[in-house]
Amino acid sequence: MANFYTDSPELKYHLNNPMMKRIVELKERGFEDKDKYDEAPVDFEDAMDSYDKVLDIVGEISSDIIGQNAAGVDEEGPHCENGRVRYASGTQKNVEAMIAAGMNGMTMPRKYNGLNFPMVPYVMCAELVAQADAGFSNIWSLQDCVETLYEFANDDQRSRFIPRICAGESMSMDLTEPDAGSDLQRVMLKASQLEDGTWVLNGCKRFITNGDADIHLVLARSEEGTKDGRGLSMFIYDKRQGGVDVRRIENKLGIHGSPTCELVYKNAKAELCGDRKLGLIKYVMSLMNGARLGIAAQSVGLSQAAYNEGLAYAKDRAQFGKTIINFPAVYDMLALMKAKLDAGRSLFYQCARYVDVYKALEDIERSRKLTPEEKKECKTFSRLADAFTPLAKGMNSEYCNQNAYDCIQIHGGSGFMLEYACQRIYRDARITSIYEGTTQLQTVAAIRYVTSGFYSNVLKEYLQEEVAAEFAGLKSRAQAMVEKYEQAVAKVNEAGNEEMHDFLARRLYEMAADCIMSLLIIKDASNRPDLFAKSANVYVRFAESEVEKHFNYIDKFDASLLENFRQA
Repeated sequence: MANFYTDSPELKYHLNNPMMKRIVELKERGFEDKDKYDEAPVDFEDAMDSYDKVLDIVGEISSDIIGQNAAGVDEEGPHCENGRVRYASGTQKNVEAMIAAGMNGMTMPRKYNGLNFPMVPYVMCAELVAQADAGFSNIWSLQDCVETLYEFANDDQRSRFIPRICAGESMSMDLTEPDAGSDLQRVMLKASQLEDGTWVLNGCKRFITNGDADIHLVLARSEEGTKDGRGLSMFIYDKRQGGVDVRRIENKLGIHGSPTCELVYKNAKAELCGDRKLGLIKYVMSLMNGARLGIAAQSVGLSQAAYNEGLAYAKDRAQFGKTIINFPAVYDMLALMKAKLDAGRSLFYQCARYVDVYKALEDIERSRKLTPEEKKECKTFSRLADAFTPLAKGMNSEYCNQNAYDCIQIHGGSGFMLEYACQRIYRDARITSIYEGTTQLQTVAAIRYVTSGFYSNVLKEYLQEEVAAEFAGLKSRAQAMVEKYEQAVAKVNEAGNEEMHDFLARRLYEMAADCIMSLLIIKDASNRPDLFAKSANVYVRFAESEVEKHFNYIDKFDASLLENFRQA
């Protein structure tokens, strides 16, 4: 039988990145758990072996169970019955398989019955699940909301809720409302505190993924008379308490297995999570960064699925006396799909490693003071993670849409027929560049790292790294791309026009990402030419043309041209 993990040797390559030595050292804190828990690793090699074995299990479940159920789940979808959600039968089987395998609460400490995994192997599992069924990945991957509980809840709340997630109970984050989508400052779900100190929630939430979950993190307005983010707090709602009903399940274009719900709160008892007034300012920002990394994983999984479907069809489909994979028009598409997949995955796992280092150091700080060196390390990697998250989410979501489009194109007319998986992948992919922050919002999050020179400094560091002689030419081309990127940034900065800056931000964002991914894939190819040499040659040439396009556009642009674009 197939195994999505072992079938993709690129994953094991990223798992075994040299940074994992430091990540495991921090996560395991000198392997202090080895004398308390039988399953705890005794050294670095033991920890890596555990990650590898779990990934093998998830790869098998993803291919043999989740993937086999995907078409039926897509057709059946979830059901709303008497204010509750009933999953599609295949979804329920997927849930049971993952619980039976113990694949919940993966990043949580062992004292809460978690696996204490770093982010890298966890999001790698999320990628595998998404490759099988992006809709189910939304249900399973929402377990990462538990990170917010772990970071900001009190000890009593942690001890009561986290073990339930580790045992397989589900989570949701209830943020969006009919009048508050991307602009969460407008959230109006009311949180009222009764005389006995109990909090109750009243109002409506919309577009809530897995909205009938067991445990919800809810953004609500706790401060009377406020209308902005300073009046919002985060709450924990336990489904066992009652008071929240599912009004309807949205009828969506894709990700059919994932119930997207409209919820009605009627005096629903809840608990304050953390401090009042910090719900949006602090806690949602943390929650969203984790969610965006999750969507990046989902996007990479979908890109892999699209490439696999396109490749298999091209090898099998014959026209004019030969299989279509032998036609340049087709193998050009496939090569670019693979190059975008490999480059986007490199960006994604680089981001995940940055997240792992600073998250582990922050966790250590909860029990002891960090040394000056550790504080510096934490600050460095926190900033890198913050800068790379919008790139990883935005670019991989765009690439998975492009790969899904090309997958259908390779199938031709057959790709328009519902019996082929490529149409489901295409429909599922479309949401990735919209939810958890559109690509436009990822640009807003990233642009300060463009104009401040942060990405330029990262690129300079990457350019200092040695590469194999056979890739020196590609590195020179990447260096020329970086120079054009910096010239474009300088022009926009010097113009001093805010509207022009915002108008050209997306092009600068893509240029930064193109340069970063080019240098990352060159490094990968230098380490493992057997896996990445082709993709490096294809991607750098593609990125070079994209950077040149954006450079020419910005170089010939001035603020007087903006009037031509205004439609209002």
